[in-house]
Amino acid sequence: MSYTPVGLPPIDAAPANSPHETAVSIGRRLFFDKRMSADGMISCASCHKPDKAFTDGLAVAEGIHGQLGTRNTPSLWNVGFETSEFWDGRRLSLEQQAADPLMNPREHGLRDTRALLDIVRRDEVYRKDFYRAFRTKPDAIDLNSIVTAIAAFERTLVVADSPFDRYLYGNDRAALSSAAVRGLQLFRGRAQCAACHVIGAKFALLTDHLYHSQGVGLRDTEHHLGAAATRVFNSPADSLDRLIEEDSDVAALGRFVVTKQPRDIGKFKTPSLRNVALTAPYMHDGSVKTLAGALDVEAYYRGQEANRPLILTPREKSDLIEFLNSLTSSAATQYH
Repeated sequence: MSYTPVGLPPIDAAPANSPHETAVSIGRRLFFDKRMSADGMISCASCHKPDKAFTDGLAVAEGIHGQLGTRNTPSLWNVGFETSEFWDGRRLSLEQQAADPLMNPREHGLRDTRALLDIVRRDEVYRKDFYRAFRTKPDAIDLNSIVTAIAAFERTLVVADSPFDRYLYGNDRAALSSAAVRGLQLFRGRAQCAACHVIGAKFALLTDHLYHSQGVGLRDTEHHLGAAATRVFNSPADSLDRLIEEDSDVAALGRFVVTKQPRDIGKFKTPSLRNVALTAPYMHDGSVKTLAGALDVEAYYRGQEANRPLILTPREKSDLIEFLNSLTSSAATQYH
């Protein structure tokens, strides 16, 4: 069984009372469970707050004992449509990604997988639900079933039906203001935003799932990039997640940490622009505080790519921001 939200691709829906529905329930509980951290104070929802469109409103994430990471927390709305995870795409699925924050010393800070399993296996509700979902006895609950449940929950975080969706895909011509319509035309036309933030004929994920460099964050670290790249080359793969969270110079390398190709230095994954008005600050390092500021960065980057400046009048900037506001779904801050 599947359904199609206005503006998004079709989504498979689990039948009621199915093992998958139980896995989603487990994943939801794990997501909000602060016991999944070394001090019992941090859950997934500590950074991905439902009332902030599953972001945290901070420049960079704050984990256990107030430790700061190096990258901005992305929204989890519609995360099930992503083709890779993290700003640099170092994980290819939600299941692969889910364990990294739990074991990262700057995030949840759990000592190891055994510490996580002890928490889950000792909880009577988890014990019963894991058996219902996976036919797993308590002492056989493993990391794979835990991350499978978390990913199953995260894939239910779907929101669409924005004014933009109703206008373009629902044929409601009253859904957008005239300024937003002009902004949409600019977005798809001279401003070239849709080259990366793709709008399709039947749906719009507003990302190309690729990696681009806008030079954000590189200026402050350019004199250290060689040393940072060397640290990446000399670090074992299983320590990469920790290194990125602890070393801002390494974090600034972007996609390079995955490919080890010089051409990928400073490249980061194109974020979806759905609900973008709710997710400030912007860029991978949270260095741009406002939507207007992000628009200026994008316009400068487009000009650099085209080898000629992209000049936008104040009215055109206002129209583009009006359009970006129209990408907000009314339910984006109303998760229950």
